[in-house]
Amino acid sequence: MADPFAVTNQAPPLQGVNFFTRDRALGDALRPFAALDDDPGLTAIGDLAGTQEALSHALPANQNPPVLRTHDRYGNRIDEVEFHPSWHWLMEKAVGFGLQAAPWTSDRPAPHLTRAAGFYLWSQVEPGHGCPISMTYAAVPALRASEELAAEWIPSLAATSYDARRLRAGDKAGALAGMGMTEKQGGSDVRANLTTATPSGSDGEYLLNGHKWFCSAPQVDVFLVLAQAPDGLTCFVVPRVLADGNRNAFALQRLKEKLGNRSNASSEVEFHGTIGYRLGDEGAGVRTIIEMVAATRLDCVLGSSALMRRALVEATWHTSHRSAFGGLLRDKPAMQNVLADLALESEAATALSMRLAAAVDASLGGDEQAAAFRRIALPLAKFWVCKRTSMTVAEALECLGGNGYVEESGLPLLFRESPLNSIWEGSGTVNALDVLRALRRPESLDAWLTEVGAARGADRRLDAAITGVLESLADLSDAEAGARRLAARMAVCLQASLLVRYSTPEVADAFVASRLGADWGGVFGTLPRTTPFTSIVDRIL
Repeated sequence: MADPFAVTNQAPPLQGVNFFTRDRALGDALRPFAALDDDPGLTAIGDLAGTQEALSHALPANQNPPVLRTHDRYGNRIDEVEFHPSWHWLMEKAVGFGLQAAPWTSDRPAPHLTRAAGFYLWSQVEPGHGCPISMTYAAVPALRASEELAAEWIPSLAATSYDARRLRAGDKAGALAGMGMTEKQGGSDVRANLTTATPSGSDGEYLLNGHKWFCSAPQVDVFLVLAQAPDGLTCFVVPRVLADGNRNAFALQRLKEKLGNRSNASSEVEFHGTIGYRLGDEGAGVRTIIEMVAATRLDCVLGSSALMRRALVEATWHTSHRSAFGGLLRDKPAMQNVLADLALESEAATALSMRLAAAVDASLGGDEQAAAFRRIALPLAKFWVCKRTSMTVAEALECLGGNGYVEESGLPLLFRESPLNSIWEGSGTVNALDVLRALRRPESLDAWLTEVGAARGADRRLDAAITGVLESLADLSDAEAGARRLAARMAVCLQASLLVRYSTPEVADAFVASRLGADWGGVFGTLPRTTPFTSIVDRIL
C-alpha cells in the first residue's frame, strides 16, 4: 500500500525555463520586424526570469507592501516610502536590463521593439515594479518639449544603474520618473483639474498648489504634473529634490490600499508651494504629456500580455506534471481544449503588442503610415487586450484547481493584478472613445485597413469580419453607444490578421474560427473538436 504521507503527483516548482527562447509566439511576433532570435540581452532576461531566484521575489514584494513614513521621530516632514528588499532586487534588475529609458538613447536597430520584448519577459516575474519602469520610459518623449529639461533629466533616466537614494539627479547613478494627472473631482477628465501653477518670477519656475488623487511610485526622482497655469492646463516638471539639495514641498497624504499591484506604492499627494518647471507652452499641457500617455498605454498592453503568458505557462507546467483519471492532465482532451484556447488568446495579445512596439520604432524614424497605425491601434489594443486579461488569468488559475487558489502558487497575485491595466491610463470606455476620435482622421482608418488588408484573401471569415467593420462605420450616428463593440471588432480583426500572416496555420485558423467564425462557446475550452489541440499546446513550452 502506498504511503499516505508521501508527497506525490505534485508539480515541481517552475524553473529552468528560459522565458524568451521557450516562447515561440514571441519569436513569431518579433521575427517580421527585427532579427532578435538570438539576441543576447533578451536571452539573458529570459534566462533569469525563469529561475526560482527571480520568481521567489514576487511574493515577498507583494506580501510586504511599501510603508509611508511622513515624519521622522523628531517631527520633521520626510515623506519617505520604504520597500521590501525584494522590490529593490527586482528594480535593480529591470533598470540594469535597460527597460526604463535606455531605448531613447540607443543606436541599436529596433530599440523600442527590443525593449518591449524585454519588458514583456521581465513583467512575468512580478508586475508591480513595472510601474516606475514604464513611467520612466514614457517620460522621455514628453521631456523633449524642453531642450534644457531634457538635457538635465534624460541622461539620468536612461542610465542603467538603479539608485534609490534621495539625492539631486546629478548626484545619482540613475533616476526614475513618475507622473501626476488624476484629481479627486476629475479622474480621466484632466481638463477638470483644479491644481494651480503660479509663476514665481524665475524663468519657467512656478509654484504649484493643489493635489493629485493617484500618484504612483511617489519615491521616484521627478514627476510630470498637470496644473492650471494662467493660460490654461500646463505640464510641469516637479523634482523631489531641488538644485540646492533640499526636498521639494511634496506632501504624501497616504498610500492606497489596492486590490492588486501591492508591491508598488500609489499615493495621494498635496502640493503647497511646490516648485515646478514649465514643460512646453502654457495651455498645452495635454498636448505635451500625450506622448507619455501613449507610451504608458503601450506598456499596459505589454503588461497584460505578460500576465496572460505567465498564467498560461503556469497552467501548462502544472498540467504537464499532474496526473488524474489515468493520465497527465495535459493529455486529456478537455484540458487540451482549455490550454489551446488560452494559448490562442495569449498569442494574439503578444502579436498585437509587439506589432505596436515595432510601429513605435518606425514612427520615430519618420514613417507617417506607422504613426497613423499607432494612433488607431494603441487604443484598440489597450481596450481589448487589457479587457481579456482577467478572464484569461482566471481560467489558467482554474487549471491548477485548489492549488491555483493558494497564494504560494503565484496565480492569485496575477489575478489581482489582471484588472489594473484596463484602468491605468484610461479605462475601457475612455479608450473606446479614443478609437472614435482617431477615426475622425482619415489616415487612421486607412492605416487600420492597410494592416488588416495585408491578410485579405487568406481567410474568408476574416474578410467577412473586415467588411462588417466597414459597414458599421458607414453610420456613426450613435457611435458613442457602440464604441466598445466597434473597438472589440476592430481589435480582433487586427489580431487575426497578424496571426494569419505571422503565426502557424493551426493557430491562425483556430483563432479566426473561434473569434470571428462564431464557432466558439464564449468561454475558454469551447473550441471545435476538429481543432489541432496538440500542435497548439506544444507551442506553449
